[in-house]
Amino acid sequence: MKIHDLITTTDALADLCARLADSEFVTVDTEFMRENTYWPELCLVQIANTQEAAAIDPLAEGIDLTPLLDLLTDNPDVLKVFHAGGQDVEIIVNMTGKTPHPVFDTQIAMMAISQSEQIGYANLVETWLNITIDKGARFTDWSRRPLTDRQIEYAIGDVTHLSKIFPKILKKLIKTGRGAWLDAEMEKLADTSNYVIDPDTSWKRIRSPGRNPQVLGRLKALAAWREGEAQHKNIPRGRIMRDETLADIASHPPKKQADLAKVRGLSAAWKDNDIGKRMLRVIAEAEPLPKSEMPEKMKRGAPLGKEGALVADLLKLLLKIRAREIDVAARLLTRADEMEALAAGVRDLKVLQGWRYDVFGKDALELVEGRLAFAVQNGKLAMAHIDDMQSGMEDALAAE
Repeated sequence: MKIHDLITTTDALADLCARLADSEFVTVDTEFMRENTYWPELCLVQIANTQEAAAIDPLAEGIDLTPLLDLLTDNPDVLKVFHAGGQDVEIIVNMTGKTPHPVFDTQIAMMAISQSEQIGYANLVETWLNITIDKGARFTDWSRRPLTDRQIEYAIGDVTHLSKIFPKILKKLIKTGRGAWLDAEMEKLADTSNYVIDPDTSWKRIRSPGRNPQVLGRLKALAAWREGEAQHKNIPRGRIMRDETLADIASHPPKKQADLAKVRGLSAAWKDNDIGKRMLRVIAEAEPLPKSEMPEKMKRGAPLGKEGALVADLLKLLLKIRAREIDVAARLLTRADEMEALAAGVRDLKVLQGWRYDVFGKDALELVEGRLAFAVQNGKLAMAHIDDMQSGMEDALAAE
């Protein structure tokens, strides 16, 4: 594989992207910094196919990334392969308003062909290529220039290894027939709404303090205000105010600015500075949350009393057994909250639909409804249908 020198000009980038445009797939990774900023700062882009690889310096003077961004977002003939690519995709959305498409994530794919929940890149490489990655450059400040040869070599390795691993994963997916299982997961990765931050809905990410409309109205207003402050200053939202502090203020709003000095999590300077004044104004102007925006109550079916948690525990045990039997990550099949809802009688669940119903949901439903039981077979915990168990007992008695 040809490894190019660090690309720092638009012409070199355009030539590279013209060649990559004829590929069946490209592997992509980014290096960025976001510890001190609201928006992630893109510092390096790595890209490869099976013949060549390069690192691109987006901080190089005068470079125009348009050829690269067009390849990633406007060329439907080239599959874009990432590993744990959520943050990489977020950066591209911030720059273009679009996601790479079509897209494939090897971390998600591993969930369908192994019991790996969130396999890291180093473990992925070791598993498929038996190569141990040098992690010495992992904590590099990628914004500093010049980059060393070691740093660039480390970064490019993320895409050169992936270009060898992806065909192997794809081959196994085809062999197992589980490619269709990933369709919804990959569509979610390519959905721009997962990356675009709407200040008016940012309150939904904060643990809601009850269902009081006045409190939730203040929570919504404060969260939107904090988002705007963080974006304007380009600093992490937590530097403005942590979620816990924001929720506490929404529940117990200060009556005057001087009271802000007593709020845990706020600097005493807020009692007489401009940001404290702006926040007090937001609180005063907040409207109660309208009924149409109230969060839904947790769906529950028939009450199960104290036995409900035990039923959910049995479902989690069944999940472990089934995941082991078919060698798939349990998280791909269902989540804990779904199993708790199933135990409580809810039936409008993703786990009871499509392929998830076929491989797990059907048995989970039969366990909850008393038609499936745990059994020990050849020293291993397994599942058995009640009817089959009864039939076996009757045959044994008849034989006596």
